[in-house]
Amino acid sequence: MPPALRLRPARATDLPALLALEAMFPGDRLSARQFRHHLASPRARWQVAEEDGRVLGYGLVLLRRGSARGRLYSLVVDPAARGRGLGRRLLQAAERDAAAAGCTGLTLEVRQDNAAANALYRRAGYDPVARLPDYYEDGADGWRYTKPLGLGA
Repeated sequence: MPPALRLRPARATDLPALLALEAMFPGDRLSARQFRHHLASPRARWQVAEEDGRVLGYGLVLLRRGSARGRLYSLVVDPAARGRGLGRRLLQAAERDAAAAGCTGLTLEVRQDNAAANALYRRAGYDPVARLPDYYEDGADGWRYTKPLGLGA
């Protein structure tokens, strides 16, 4: 029987696994300090994809004071675990968490050259609302996407 994949809230003890995931990607990574801040923040909503005790991905939504829109700050899946629907599951969990916190929509930014992520967000109903020239630290362009949350969204 294959190990069971589960989504759960992140906890401080996940920090080494979260940092290991970040290290798999070039540039624009969250630092240990940023992770610790977001793990302790009451305005952060986390979901971790875990299988057989191993963290395979995570999603992080930030709730903004005075705004009805949440921000999908980061969504990461271990490259070795891709193709299993983890990104879709983490995105759906992020949307549920944001809606449960009272958000009426989510925004996110993604590299234009990240074809897999762009396809995921478009399939999930996100609309590109702004092109972000030279947005990333390496000069890559980005897209800003938005999606309403709630009934029928």
